[in-house]
Amino acid sequence: MNTSKFTKCLYYILPGLLIIFFAYTCFSSQEGVISRIKKATLKVDKTKQVDTAIPIPKNAVKANVQYQGGTFYTISRKSEMKRYKCSSCHNNKKVLIQNAADISHADIKVVHGDKDSPLACNTCHNQDNRDFLTTSKGSKIDFDHVYDMCGQCHFRQKKDWIGGAHGKRVTYWAGERVVENCTSCHDPHSPRFKKRWPATYSVPLN
Repeated sequence: MNTSKFTKCLYYILPGLLIIFFAYTCFSSQEGVISRIKKATLKVDKTKQVDTAIPIPKNAVKANVQYQGGTFYTISRKSEMKRYKCSSCHNNKKVLIQNAADISHADIKVVHGDKDSPLACNTCHNQDNRDFLTTSKGSKIDFDHVYDMCGQCHFRQKKDWIGGAHGKRVTYWAGERVVENCTSCHDPHSPRFKKRWPATYSVPLN
C-alpha cells in the first residue's frame, strides 16, 4: 500500500476510532464523563465548605473615597499610635516635666521633603488641634484618613492606591476590600524605604 492510500484510510478510519474511544470512556468507565456530570449536579455539602470571605478587621475604617468596585476599608492609624490622643500633652496646660518634648519625640527624625528644607511639623499636623492632621488650606484631616493628607503631594500614588495598583490588600479577594493605609508601610516622618540587599541570595549559575 503506497503512502497516499494509507493517508486516505487514516482520514476515514481515525474519526470512527475516536468516536468509539469516546463512547467507551463515557459509558464503560465508572469515572467517565457521564458519572462526573451526575456528581456535579449533587447538592453542595455546606458542612465541608470553607469560608472564603474574611470578616472585616476590627481596626478597619471605611474609606471616604471610592474605587471602581464601590466602597472599601482601610486599616486605622489611630489604633496603632502609642501616644494618641496628642491633645493629652498638646494643650494649654503647663508642662511640668523637664525635656518633655525630647522624651516624647526624640525618636522622630524628619527625612521628608527636600534635603535642605525638610517638612516642618505644622506642614502635616494641625497647629490648633494636634489630634488632627491638616490640608494645605488648613482643614482638619482625621489620622485614620491620612491618605487624604499624603495625597495632596503624592496624588499619583493616591490614585493608584484607590485603584489597587499601590499598597497591599489585607483580606483575600472574596468579601469586602480592606487595604493597608499609607502609614502602615511608610514611616510618615521618613517615608522612603532604605536600600537593602534581598533577604535571600542565589549563587550565580556559572
